[in-house]
Amino acid sequence: MNFQIGDFVSRKSYHNDVLFRIVGFRDGLVLLQGVNVRLSADSLKEDLHLEEKANMDEEDEPIIRKNVLMMHLDRDNYFYIPGKILHIDGDPDYLDRCMNFYKEMGVPANGICIKENEVPKHILELLKEYRPDILVITGHDAYYANKNDKEDIHNYQNSMNFVSSIKEARKFNKGQDSLIIIAGACQSNYEELIKAGANFASSPKRINIHALDPAIIASSLALSNKNESINLLETIEKTKYGSNGIGGLITNGTMYVGFPR
Repeated sequence: MNFQIGDFVSRKSYHNDVLFRIVGFRDGLVLLQGVNVRLSADSLKEDLHLEEKANMDEEDEPIIRKNVLMMHLDRDNYFYIPGKILHIDGDPDYLDRCMNFYKEMGVPANGICIKENEVPKHILELLKEYRPDILVITGHDAYYANKNDKEDIHNYQNSMNFVSSIKEARKFNKGQDSLIIIAGACQSNYEELIKAGANFASSPKRINIHALDPAIIASSLALSNKNESINLLETIEKTKYGSNGIGGLITNGTMYVGFPR
């Protein structure tokens, strides 16, 4: 079969468990990026199965609806000023989906698409321009299981890029309550991202995370009271895979509450 860039496929050797989009070809391999999970992979052509085009709206709708319903704000008497989000994403399609999620949640957000290895070069200028309360640094990642060492950050596709980006951001703002950082993608080196200065990171169990998971955490923080600590376990459990996919620190919210409306 002649595969083309943009085709939707799955891998037979993995029991067709993840839906991918073909993004390129190199050295006889097909380069893949997850459609609903933030995973990069490659494959031989003969291992691929052509799939029907995915409907992203159908995938995201129940997640958006669930999160909207979980937001209980007294809009009769009070007014609210949510925290501002700067979302930097290595994948333009994921960025669009996350920006739609922020819109549905009523959260102010700016989205920038930059490849993961380029983010450390631009993060300071973006922070100075947008002055966010919450910074999301995400895209694609993968742990190379054949390396057999989960602690070595060089055994990950983009974890080192995420770490470098976090460290650059912390040069701009060291305070983990004044600039909340959410970083990582599928199978990222969670421990190193947290040590670098992230408030939340993936992936404690080196599993895949959903495209919207970083945006879910960011929105929860943007819509949580600035003077109160979030419910850490409840916030993490809003994501698709819970604490296996994302972990973090007890952090104050970023939303101001005013009266009267």
